[in-house]
Amino acid sequence: MIIHNGCENLNLVLPVATLGIFDGVHIGHKALLDILVSRAKENIRSSVVITFNPHPRMVLANGKESVSLLTTLDEKAKLLENTGIDHLIIIHFDSAFSNLGAYDFVGKVLVKQVGTRHIIVGYDHHFGKHGEGDYNTIRKCAESLDFKVEQVPQVNTPEGIVSSSSIRDALLTGNLGIANRWLGYDYTMSGRIVEGRQLGRSLGFPTANINPADKYKLIPKDGVYAVEVQIEGELKPGMLSIGKNPTVNNSNGKRSIEVHIFDFGKNIYGSDIKVIFRYRLRDEMKFENIGQLAEQIKLDKQLAMRLLT
Repeated sequence: MIIHNGCENLNLVLPVATLGIFDGVHIGHKALLDILVSRAKENIRSSVVITFNPHPRMVLANGKESVSLLTTLDEKAKLLENTGIDHLIIIHFDSAFSNLGAYDFVGKVLVKQVGTRHIIVGYDHHFGKHGEGDYNTIRKCAESLDFKVEQVPQVNTPEGIVSSSSIRDALLTGNLGIANRWLGYDYTMSGRIVEGRQLGRSLGFPTANINPADKYKLIPKDGVYAVEVQIEGELKPGMLSIGKNPTVNNSNGKRSIEVHIFDFGKNIYGSDIKVIFRYRLRDEMKFENIGQLAEQIKLDKQLAMRLLT
């Protein structure tokens, strides 16, 4: 996959293209991308994904709305590469670009700059100033600008319609299993190990505090999780706690992310780590004393080890 920053000097081969944010690159996105790659191969053309960075909501909200994303730009690019597409075009989204009308975007960007000959869109895709453009907009443009357009239906599951927003909601409400099924892979988060209060060590379960690598990365609901971690070239099982540590009176009231890696005794302060969320074990709880907390952590570890082996 070739990554292009912007639409200048692309020189693509009669591209079959799609456009969107693709946050999470979930199973709904993959259904569309499978069709995109198939259509391109059938006609010996280039398969192209057009996305935007930063996320339009960050620009349009002008800092007034908090934004949480399933994937960083690098994570999204790697997931898109795994779908087999030929080209990824990243368009810088700013206030000036946000004022580009839907019809101008299709004519000036998709057709003139990218050279698109076939556009594939999702069932609910909107674009252009104030989100005025949709499938019908592209279909009208196709008649006058001589390109094909195709719409891919939504992906339904027993739990509901798959979308990036529904996956975010699932993670924020503790429905990790549903979120992972909709993603098509287990949710991940990367960060760096920083020094903490070493409360876990005093309980017999030393933990590493994680500072997320991207401030916009969504942190799942507070609670305890069975995880796997990639650290210093190793993949190790562990359990992770997200929350405010109510039992030990964490007076600053800040959320912490702490992972206890099983059978791992290295000093890893300053190291980069990737956490893979496999199972959600329980909500964060306040215990009457430290002893009860330690007993529960012991039970958590036993359950996590059973689930991960």
